[in-house]
Amino acid sequence: MKRKYNIGDRVVYAKRKFSNHPTPRAEHVSPAMRGEGYEYDVDKYWTVDWVEGTTVHASTRTGKMVTFSTIDPRGRKAHWWELLTKKQRARWKKSS
Repeated sequence: MKRKYNIGDRVVYAKRKFSNHPTPRAEHVSPAMRGEGYEYDVDKYWTVDWVEGTTVHASTRTGKMVTFSTIDPRGRKAHWWELLTKKQRARWKKSS
């Protein structure tokens, strides 16, 4: 499903990670195929800078630029309660 994003929207992206030791924020933890580690998702909090066709260009709290597709199921707009409860963790940058 294609989502509509606007400049300044706060988004949450479930990034897939692989490691021997999942972080405390890890969700959907499962063993790797050969049992040598774990696969898991970590929520990343980004701010939309601009949208170009079906590509969303966002920035992290440290200023790094990231892109994802509007049809990517791992990306979504942040819910209102996430804006309130996870503000400190996300440290979303203020839109200009």
